[in-house]
Amino acid sequence: MQNEQEFIDLLYERLAEVRAEAEMTVTKSLSLAGNHAQTRLERDVLVAEHSGLLAAVDAGENGLCFGRLAFRDGRDHHIGRIGIRRDDAERTPLVIDWRADVARPFYLATGHTPMGLRRRRHITTEGRQVIALHDEILDLADTVRTGHEGADADAVLLASLDAARTGRMHDIVQTIQAEQDRIIRAPHHGVLVVEGGPGTGKTVVALHRAAYLLYAHRQQLARRAVLIVGPNPSFLDYIAEVLPALGETGVLLATLGELFPGVTATGTDTAGAAEVKGGAAMADALARFVRDRQVLPDEVRVIDHEDGELRLDAGMVDAARRKARETGLPHNLARPHFAFRIIDALTEQLADRIGADPYGDGGPPCSSEAENSGANLLGPDDIAQIGKAIATSPEVHDVIEELWPSLTPQQLVADFLADPVHLPDADADVIRRTDGDWTPADIPLLDEAAELLGEDDSAARALAEAQRQEQIAYAQGVLDLSYGSRTHEFADRDDDDSEVLAAHDLVDAERLADRHEEADHRSAAERAAADRTWAFGHIIVDEAQELSAMAWRLLMRRCPTRSMTLVGDPAQTAEPGGCGSWEAILAPYVGDRWQHVRLGVNYRTPAEMMDIAARVPRSVDPSFTPPRSIRSTGTLPWSLRTDDMPRAVAEAVARETRDEARRREGRLAVIAPGARHAALSAVLPDAAGPALDLTRPVVLIDPRQAKGLEFDTVIVVEPEELGPSDLYVALTRATQRLGVIHTRPLPAGLEVPPAPRPAASRGGDAMTVRGEYASGD
Repeated sequence: MQNEQEFIDLLYERLAEVRAEAEMTVTKSLSLAGNHAQTRLERDVLVAEHSGLLAAVDAGENGLCFGRLAFRDGRDHHIGRIGIRRDDAERTPLVIDWRADVARPFYLATGHTPMGLRRRRHITTEGRQVIALHDEILDLADTVRTGHEGADADAVLLASLDAARTGRMHDIVQTIQAEQDRIIRAPHHGVLVVEGGPGTGKTVVALHRAAYLLYAHRQQLARRAVLIVGPNPSFLDYIAEVLPALGETGVLLATLGELFPGVTATGTDTAGAAEVKGGAAMADALARFVRDRQVLPDEVRVIDHEDGELRLDAGMVDAARRKARETGLPHNLARPHFAFRIIDALTEQLADRIGADPYGDGGPPCSSEAENSGANLLGPDDIAQIGKAIATSPEVHDVIEELWPSLTPQQLVADFLADPVHLPDADADVIRRTDGDWTPADIPLLDEAAELLGEDDSAARALAEAQRQEQIAYAQGVLDLSYGSRTHEFADRDDDDSEVLAAHDLVDAERLADRHEEADHRSAAERAAADRTWAFGHIIVDEAQELSAMAWRLLMRRCPTRSMTLVGDPAQTAEPGGCGSWEAILAPYVGDRWQHVRLGVNYRTPAEMMDIAARVPRSVDPSFTPPRSIRSTGTLPWSLRTDDMPRAVAEAVARETRDEARRREGRLAVIAPGARHAALSAVLPDAAGPALDLTRPVVLIDPRQAKGLEFDTVIVVEPEELGPSDLYVALTRATQRLGVIHTRPLPAGLEVPPAPRPAASRGGDAMTVRGEYASGD
């Protein structure tokens, strides 16, 4: 152990040197003086690069090195969270990044397939102190013994699983299992579906996969960014420390309600409203609603004009509308085509009136002088002036706005929800609203509306081009001064030579202007968060089975390459609008061109709990097969029937937390139906609050909030009021102890042994008898 401690000390010394070098570079870069654009660019790039290095170094501080591989050919490598090299000419590796190919035997080698290993060592540290070593002999011909050999190859894994929870997910980089490693390192192209029951580690595997993809495809994914979509903000807080601990900080974590820039979804929908909004029929309803806004006048519209009234009838509008729709452009982008057609029609009408030859037989305005000798006396310039006057007329623009309005997604969706046409009456009644905050189910509707409307950025592009031309002109002036003497050298040359010089200078001016433009030094993740049209390099979706058809339309737009990792379990589908099956989710986008893998080992839930929890889905589907629990604690779940629910829960929490404190630190969750929270909050004031804080010793949550989370102890309240899916989730969140408290009979199929009734105890506790409550069983 002393040798490993000396190595760890050396490693942290080198880490301190790397950190000091990065900090010095950042400090020097920030001190660079001058307002020159090139200086600012160099400064910002250096700061960004070395700040990223500092973040990775800080992230790798804890558990920096956790393994060692001794190969039969004499190679010897330490494995860690990040790669660190010596400060020598060869840049010799001190520790190998866990994602490197040479590190794979640490996760995959077995006695049957040693992958060239002689032995594998697990190094357990606490802070910077080595506290345990565990050696696995993989080559039976190896007779050397260190005294740290262990017969149980899963000892390190089991110790990790038995550790107390902190309210934050930890990485599993030290204990990745072979089936997990194969998923983590799978190719990133195409759609990979990772299915697994409770406790199989599918979420943490997906996070490690993100870290691996960023390592293996750094140049591509760092530019396009990786998006991780979670079911709720509490879940994102729970997993927030995993990727930074693996040295990756450039990933965007978001809920569905955060994927429309500028809108924060703080409202809530009823289950029925969320289901209707998530249905695929909403896409067609919104598309038809947009077309409804491209209206025909019921009667001839009369528009005041200084040269007399203009008359706009339904036929003229219909012709303009038809031509605009034929462009195939979104509503706002097709609007200028509609406007130009209306303006042309009105121009022709007015030109016919004021330009008609009183001595001729009338007719359309002419476009040439020869033709102008007949029906119309106006020339092209006259007609152009008439068109310009009509195009700038506020009255004409008011009519165009009425017939083909310029719309925002927020305006369109708000109008649709106030009057949900093109839906069955029952569905329309469920979602109808005239005010209120945006909800998560509204976000896909806003995104759909944005696609249908498009964004007319012609004005912004014109302004940007004008600014760019000014920059080029300025740069050309600088070049003219610089090349003044060279211009005199070319003065006696012919015109062709002068043109070559001018073209050469123009190109240089453009490049110079580009070089001095202010660069956007935000990370790819930061830019992606602010850009609705951003195309991500890879998307990972947790609890993917819960997303609606409309939500999938949004996500597929965000990843045109369909490079995705979808994580979930159809057996835990709880949202009424959830697609549930992978075929239903993916068939509209990739057909059958996707890969499906399943995790079958439950690392979280002890066998005693899983046996009881599995009866719930099995009561609905007798063929249901739960994941296999890898461990048993010997502690049976318990149940208690009471007629005073708040008091029974308070006493159970007091007992469990007191016992937990005697054993170790940990976290307890009371998982109850939402309707029970008000009464329970009154007796558990420290467990509730305006925002869910998973680092509290005790939290009060509902089953939807519990998805993806885990706790040392869980108390499930009133299971009869939970649906099968929600109850299955609630019963599989605990790693050590599980209790069920109910006033009504347990649901069919759920059998939990009654709480034990030990002898009476004294000492002023809230309970006088352990396991027995005054409210009765």
